[in-house]
Amino acid sequence: MYEIRELSESERNWAMLCHLSAFAGYFFPFGGILGPLICWLMKKDESPWVDFNGKRSLNFQISILLYMMLATPLAFIIVGIPILLFLGFLEVICIVIASIRASKGEEFRYPLCIPFIQ
Repeated sequence: MYEIRELSESERNWAMLCHLSAFAGYFFPFGGILGPLICWLMKKDESPWVDFNGKRSLNFQISILLYMMLATPLAFIIVGIPILLFLGFLEVICIVIASIRASKGEEFRYPLCIPFIQ
């Protein structure tokens, strides 16, 4: 868990950017992972809040990528199509909510997230 303290505007903005940078995946291959990774690596040593949010964002993006890779073969037998649609909607909604919460200095726990990075 993150230790509660007063957060600067810069820390809140970088934490928000860790989440929003996942939208880079819609423009670049693996941008959904590279965006949060770059933000996190740039500021993780300067702010525990950015470190905390960067890890959460990365874990969620890696989890979503894994789930989508597992659901893609199921799309050939129709079962995977609703799963892929659900995962896409879940990703967008969760990124927006996590970004808003991070900018307010509030924690957000992503659903279906596997904690790869501790």
